[in-house]
Amino acid sequence: MNRTKKRRVFPFTAVIGQEEMKLALLLNVIDPRIGGVMIMGDRGTGKSTTIRALADLLPAIDVVKDDPYNSSLIDPDLQSKEVLEKIVQGESLEKDKKQVPMVDLPLGATEDRLCGTIDIEKALSEGIKAFEPGLLAKANRGLLYVDEVNLLDDHLVDVLLDSAASGWNTVEREGVSVRHPARFVLIGSGNPEEGELRPQLLDRFGMSVEVKTVRDAELRVKVVDQRTSFDDNPDEFSISVEKQQDDLQQKVIKAQEILNSVQLDDDLRLNISAICGELDVDGLRGDIVTNRSARAIAAFEGRTEVQEEDIARVITCSLRHRLRKDPLEQVDSGERVIQAFCKVFDLNEKEDLSKFQLSSQE
Repeated sequence: MNRTKKRRVFPFTAVIGQEEMKLALLLNVIDPRIGGVMIMGDRGTGKSTTIRALADLLPAIDVVKDDPYNSSLIDPDLQSKEVLEKIVQGESLEKDKKQVPMVDLPLGATEDRLCGTIDIEKALSEGIKAFEPGLLAKANRGLLYVDEVNLLDDHLVDVLLDSAASGWNTVEREGVSVRHPARFVLIGSGNPEEGELRPQLLDRFGMSVEVKTVRDAELRVKVVDQRTSFDDNPDEFSISVEKQQDDLQQKVIKAQEILNSVQLDDDLRLNISAICGELDVDGLRGDIVTNRSARAIAAFEGRTEVQEEDIARVITCSLRHRLRKDPLEQVDSGERVIQAFCKVFDLNEKEDLSKFQLSSQE
């Protein structure tokens, strides 16, 4: 795999611990329709490092050359209006390869910076739509990362989530309208000490992951040594883990290829919905995300049939952020999900809790 043009970032496979966060990110890459990941946790736990490393891991994508929206050559849902017009007129599209875009949304960003702007003066004087693409355009077919999403203005979060859900961004100003594809994996991170995200916004994220500081002394030393080795000689360190990176990349590509052939038994789907009903989850988003996550984890492990264990591993991350908060309740939301799972699947609640952790069993 050619890494000569890639960013110099800490390799994804070298991130120690935080398996739940890493696998949640990979599942969203395998099936972006899961709806993104919300990562909440302590400062300095490698959230930003892991997310930036994810883009470096992914294979390059085919795009239409010089198109500002990273348009696909074959999928009309991922093509800009200009590309579609070229196809209708019978023009041939020039192909280019591009690294999967990784876009950071700064906290101080304006709505114009996010969505793009229309030059009204040019539109009126020259009769053409002069559109300056924003961050949503650059993020199409890639990753959009919002650090400290709980501190972002609510109206920007609304715009983000609407685009992430629909796959399109529409900018309207003075009667001039521009619409372009904006299909991306939305990743948010934050520290709960700095404020909670509104429940109706948190619900729009497909999965929610909680990361905690590593407490084991030996593991902490290993993390420090890894980071020091990378900082001292990034190229040599990256070469030392290149095989692991290549192997994981191929595994993700294979999972994407077989995803549509993964089967989820009717009984298992009924049980997923029964768990959501037991937990009084509003809407059907929880059912949908759990179904998709279970299929994605089966595909990641090279299987074409979802097992009960797959659902056990993804259900906590898919549902815990959708539960209504009761300030008087002592039970953690993750524990409530596990209790409901055990009740519906008729399991002993004293089961080995490791089966409910989002980690690869290979």
